[in-house]
Amino acid sequence: MKYFIFLALVIFGKSFSQNYKITYSKSSNGTTIENQDNTLVFTNSNGTLISSENSISKKAGFPIEQNWVDRNSNVYYQIASLSETKNIQTKDSISLNSQSFEFSKDTKKILGYTCKKAKTVINSNTIELWYTSELKIQGAPTILGQNLGLVLEVTRNGNYTVAAIKVEKIKSFPKLNFNTFKNLDVLNYRDLLWKSKFTTIPIFKEQIINFSDDFKSNDSILRFASGTIAIRKMKFQSIRAGSQIFADVTEQSNGDAYDRTGSFFIIPVDKKNSFLTGLQQGKTALPIYSNGNKKEYQGVVATENYNPLVEIMRFFTPFGIKHYNGLQLKDKTWQDNVYYRQDISDLRSLLSNKEVWVGVFIGNYDNGGHKVSANITIHPEESADHKILKVIPLFCTNNIMEMAGQEYATMFNADKGLEVMFTIDQPLKNCKLRYITTGHGGWENGDEFVPKKNSIFLNGQEAFSFTPWRQDCGSYRSSNPASGNFSNGLSSSDYSRSNWCPGTVTNPVYIDLGDLEAGTHTIQVTIPQGLPEGNSFSAWNVSGVLLGE
Repeated sequence: MKYFIFLALVIFGKSFSQNYKITYSKSSNGTTIENQDNTLVFTNSNGTLISSENSISKKAGFPIEQNWVDRNSNVYYQIASLSETKNIQTKDSISLNSQSFEFSKDTKKILGYTCKKAKTVINSNTIELWYTSELKIQGAPTILGQNLGLVLEVTRNGNYTVAAIKVEKIKSFPKLNFNTFKNLDVLNYRDLLWKSKFTTIPIFKEQIINFSDDFKSNDSILRFASGTIAIRKMKFQSIRAGSQIFADVTEQSNGDAYDRTGSFFIIPVDKKNSFLTGLQQGKTALPIYSNGNKKEYQGVVATENYNPLVEIMRFFTPFGIKHYNGLQLKDKTWQDNVYYRQDISDLRSLLSNKEVWVGVFIGNYDNGGHKVSANITIHPEESADHKILKVIPLFCTNNIMEMAGQEYATMFNADKGLEVMFTIDQPLKNCKLRYITTGHGGWENGDEFVPKKNSIFLNGQEAFSFTPWRQDCGSYRSSNPASGNFSNGLSSSDYSRSNWCPGTVTNPVYIDLGDLEAGTHTIQVTIPQGLPEGNSFSAWNVSGVLLGE
């Protein structure tokens, strides 16, 4: 692993002044933070290097950022090694000269040195700095206060402190290697540094999701249901337990003016049959669920030989974003796209070290349809108390194959509703049902606009009930240029709905199920679904995944 410091050889090569090394420790609310990487400051009359113990000892992982202050020019350099071979830097000639402080007469001793107090406010944070002039040098553990003297303590908002624990004279600075850094402006530097801290796995890039007889697959992306579904096989590396995993989708209309149901999903293939079989062979290849209402529902519940798909994220497109931005209204500035992002860390075991089919769906009947990009990002994080979750797909009534004839989720017009039996081969603790629910039926009396209670039963006993409802839909008007406007001054996108709004994600609800013994269990979902009127009907898209330790 290589570590580089820009211009260090040149600057320190001509230095004959006394060199100092200051070690700083961090604390929160008076308690020293455990297992921390102490900040190290090396300084003399020519320059100051801000680094850390792990960086200097070559134990730090990438990215490695260090900071250099050139005392001769009063210029601040941010330098970073993003990998063994990629090194970047940016130069800041303004920050050191633009700092302002309120000075106090207060003094106190730190490590035997008399220190004075200075205070400033940065981004609504009150920063107090204690500095000494007794050593005739300058330096600080951050960019703040570099020209005050030697800053020995910095406290933010009275509860987070970086304090010197040792000041020592040294013969020379750390042995430094010189290499060429790529010069960047500050925005590009920050962007590359930020992106190097996590892994981005692109799934789809401006993928067209439309309804057309001319839809085509290619070598990497398969399309189904008249082009309204796109899937691809992805290989995920091992994901360290405790890491944060996020899914994001960016959408804009490519011709469709309406709000539509969308889903970013995984197809489990660990049983004999899968949703992939239905995509390839048609809806009749999927197992049938029936509850006595004389309808057959394809592929919605788990069986001994089949797992339903798992919704990573359910989202709803707004009315015509981007494509219909020419529909102008006074004082309205339309957004160019809608960005959905959601934490999916609890689904880690479905991705880690797995090769899986990942897909996206938007239900629509438009030849232009929608344009979608999607990613999964992995953010490494170590947690001492992380729990390894077993993930068991149970049900998904969101008819992803809508445009291939998959039945709408109208099973809740029967008392039985949706029922699934599942078997676990070992006890699971602290079980939760990851439950997503949205009501549909887009007319005045349809369940889209009428609140309905969802009840979840475990082994015949009610475990949880609630009424899913969103009242904040008017907040997203700027994403809905093609939304119809009514005589009462409201637009269609303003109206409250059954747990969704045009242009939003529907968050999962986590329902506590307690500890489950090994054996067979039953989960039932009931909803008082509204009656049809003419050709209009209501439906409820619900999906559930069991999580257990």
